[in-house]
Amino acid sequence: MTDVTRILNAIERGDAKATDELLPLVYEELRILAAQKLSHESPGQTLQATALVHEAYIRLVGDESRSWKSRGHFFMAAAEAMRRILVENARRKRSLRRGGGNERIALDEAVLPCDDRALSDHVLALDEAITRLSERDQLKADVVKLRYYVGLTVEETAKTLACSPTTVKRCWAYARAWLLQEIC
Repeated sequence: MTDVTRILNAIERGDAKATDELLPLVYEELRILAAQKLSHESPGQTLQATALVHEAYIRLVGDESRSWKSRGHFFMAAAEAMRRILVENARRKRSLRRGGGNERIALDEAVLPCDDRALSDHVLALDEAITRLSERDQLKADVVKLRYYVGLTVEETAKTLACSPTTVKRCWAYARAWLLQEIC
């Protein structure tokens, strides 16, 4: 049993000090994953990696009692928390610009800018597509969350999901193609 799993079990039992022990063990890894995820966002992004990690951590070990089966289960939950935070941020930005004088143009006339609006729309479209994928195949959706949102390798994803790297590769290839078809 790793230190992280031991501490997660202590948190589940209600040990308040265990929460303080967990953050130093997982913080740097979560921060690297958050920075990787945010590196795809536009410059001037208001959400920083540190804020993303802190918000995700608060959601993970907040007031609600949670049951952590393993380190992998915790990081799967962290991936989901980061995904939800990014989606909420994108929705907030989208709602600010509704009715803001944007003009509708035909797709063949459109120039695809790499701006904050385009990235927000991409995050929301991806979230909706992942939700549809999870209804069809939860394993493939989990692979996408871990690979895309958390940045885990094939081997790390396989270990987290308790399956083989070959299965992860197959799921990843299928999910990427399926999501591309759904989004475009």
